[in-house]
Amino acid sequence: MRIAQVAPWFHPHVGGVESHVRSLAAELARRGHEVTVLTSNYARLPEREEMDGFMVHRVKSIGTVLRTPITPALRKAIPTARFDVVHAHSPPPLSSYYAAWAAERSRTPFVVTYHCDLEIPTVFGNALTNLYSRTYGRQTVRRTAKLIVSTETYAATSRAIWRFNPEVIPNPVDATRFRPDVDGSIVRERLGLRPDDLVVLLVARIVPHKGIEHIVEAAKYVPGAMFVIVGDGPFLPEVKRLVAAFGVEDRVLFQGKVPHRDLPAYYAACDLFVLPSVSRLEAFGIVALEAMATAKPVVVTDIPGVREVVTEGVQGLLAEPVNPMNLAAKISELLGDPELRAEMGRRGRQKVEAIYGIEKVADAVEQVYRDVAENVRS
Repeated sequence: MRIAQVAPWFHPHVGGVESHVRSLAAELARRGHEVTVLTSNYARLPEREEMDGFMVHRVKSIGTVLRTPITPALRKAIPTARFDVVHAHSPPPLSSYYAAWAAERSRTPFVVTYHCDLEIPTVFGNALTNLYSRTYGRQTVRRTAKLIVSTETYAATSRAIWRFNPEVIPNPVDATRFRPDVDGSIVRERLGLRPDDLVVLLVARIVPHKGIEHIVEAAKYVPGAMFVIVGDGPFLPEVKRLVAAFGVEDRVLFQGKVPHRDLPAYYAACDLFVLPSVSRLEAFGIVALEAMATAKPVVVTDIPGVREVVTEGVQGLLAEPVNPMNLAAKISELLGDPELRAEMGRRGRQKVEAIYGIEKVADAVEQVYRDVAENVRS
């Protein structure tokens, strides 16, 4: 099949949706499909680029508003008879709207993966998201042959999609890339860690909804551990200010944006992975899956979507959102019990192999493509 994956942002931009699209596009290409990722050219990047067996086509962006690239040129990138299926990923939302418009015009089956609810942290945020849902959002969903969502929780509780009978297909993780036998010793040496240092890892964009300030405060109550934060973003200066305010500068190590090839070694170098997100913008938590695939125990906040990835007491622990003391208690509980960490890590790897491997996810997505293509022919 000729498949268009439409993503608002893509490599070198880093995030959960970008990771999802890259993994899925690479696997579909490996299976013999002709895959093109259509995305925004937000920083004078190459217009066309081959990556992992698929093509990336970046279209002109006329600007960015509220972290949303404005790319009406996507409509011309989906001409009649060019693709057999168009699969958009949202949010940010406007790319999926442009793709829906073009797919309808070109009579191409249109699929959307709805990754999370919109949330705009401003005084008028609720009004803006409601306005979008009643206009562009409604028009996008109306043109969708199949709507995909990553968790049962979101399918049942998201006011934007629950009534449209979405199909639940989880986010994927490449369990051949993130695996227990990856060597993390080089990373530990690079960070200047001693062999007996206990390491807590966070991999995330440094933005407010990730709750990074809470893991920084939790570090104050876990004096026996080193905290490694991988990622970059606009909230980083504020997080560094908090690190100084809490007096944990010597135990919180910022690594910035890590090259794609090096990321598995960071998971391998840690003893425990933590995801302290506080918002419905975190609807799944692919990074938690990457840690589980590496056989690492995880602590995640007990919020919709994320709580489906980790079963309390099995692959890890659930912490109360916006509660650094509780988060610290969960971290300390696991750091103090190496046998429990090993057992949870083993169970996490098993769960990834059983449910979240890229092969199983791609099987389900391929079936959606076949179904919508068949409906068009009939």
